[in-house]
Amino acid sequence: MGVETASFLVFAASQVGTPGPANMALMTTGARFGLRGALPFVAGVALGKQFVIWPVGFGLMGLAARYPMVFEGLKWVSATYICWLAWRVANRRLSLGVAEGRVPGFAAGLIVHPLNPKAWALIAAGFAGFVAPGTPAFQATATIAICLLVCQALLHPAWTYGGERIARTVAGRPAEKYLMWGLAGMTVASVAYALFGGGQA
Repeated sequence: MGVETASFLVFAASQVGTPGPANMALMTTGARFGLRGALPFVAGVALGKQFVIWPVGFGLMGLAARYPMVFEGLKWVSATYICWLAWRVANRRLSLGVAEGRVPGFAAGLIVHPLNPKAWALIAAGFAGFVAPGTPAFQATATIAICLLVCQALLHPAWTYGGERIARTVAGRPAEKYLMWGLAGMTVASVAYALFGGGQA
């Protein structure tokens, strides 16, 4: 009994490090406000995944199996919300170093992963694929939670910093508009892939 921790860490890093709604939100926030300004948001995004991990670990997937239509509806509501955020991103312009608009804070970050269908898919795959049958729920959930938090602590700031570096290159130039539309488009594409094609979280 137990969790295949090493294998799950490799899997988790490959998934957390790839493009998805959360990483696009982090990159966009970094582009607008810089890594330092976005740090509370980054922390919120990282910790927000815990609100998915622990309920799943203690049986939420069994509830989902009994009431599939409720969870299907929640999935589409979540996808709609993230697409709305993408639309807002597409119509904003970078303001790195300028006090324009409010920096999303810790609380805003907390809700990103609970509304991210790819995060739910990743966590469900983690429990299904890397936890041995009969493993105590607390042991399995704590292991999955710690592994994902470590990956997020390393990779989420990297995405945010990447957004900052891109912003310094294109802010105030004609390419800025295309960057923002591109980020929004990738966000929508990642949600669509999560809904219809599986893939990373």
